[in-house]
Amino acid sequence: MANLEGSVAVVTGSSRGIGAAVAKRLASGGAAVVVNYAHGQAEADQVVQVIEEKGGTALAVKADISTPGGVEALFDAAEQTFGGADILVNNAGTMKLGAIADVADEHFERQVALNFTGVFRGMRVAAQRLRDGGRIISFSSSVAGLYQPGYGVYAATKAAVEAMTHVLAKELGPRGITVNAVSPGPVATAFFLNGKTEEQVEAIAQMNPFKRLGQPEDIAALVAFLASGEGGWVNGQVIRVNGGVI
Repeated sequence: MANLEGSVAVVTGSSRGIGAAVAKRLASGGAAVVVNYAHGQAEADQVVQVIEEKGGTALAVKADISTPGGVEALFDAAEQTFGGADILVNNAGTMKLGAIADVADEHFERQVALNFTGVFRGMRVAAQRLRDGGRIISFSSSVAGLYQPGYGVYAATKAAVEAMTHVLAKELGPRGITVNAVSPGPVATAFFLNGKTEEQVEAIAQMNPFKRLGQPEDIAALVAFLASGEGGWVNGQVIRVNGGVI
């Protein structure tokens, strides 16, 4: 188990799915966690309750990171409640599949606003307000390397995250802050399963050597490692965690 005692983590979009698993895993390692939600307060409160029942420390904070001031509100809460922040996990995101020729402006703009602009704002604020020796971990996606039809806009936003990760790692190196990205493949969450038939899900599960979907805990384990002292020599990397699908 990664040792995160004494650290404070901000995890965007952590009321459910991978984000919730990450928040719980970081808390189990000893971090105080800001659990962020935009709409699902009941789900965020449940994540906090689970963490506290296991002896951890967490706080649910409402903020939309796609809007100006959203990320700042999360860091304000971390500083006011826990005295500062050491870890940012840029997890919040959205996906709307469709052939590039058919993507509506509103769906393009929403994905860019949350997946790209929101992560940029997270990186910018973290660069200003994380304590030295901190960690920035953002989420890309293995579709950025698979280039599957229907994923054009989503993959493009994730490619942008990867580019910013490489650059920011060099900018923040003198402060001992590592910057990495995690690139999951298909994971069994409502985010991924929504709108897919059982046959589609099974076909996707068969694409990797283990013939199963990833689980949120599979991803959270890597995030916890990168957030810990043990991950301190991993920097400027995009790490695919997908069971071997690519």
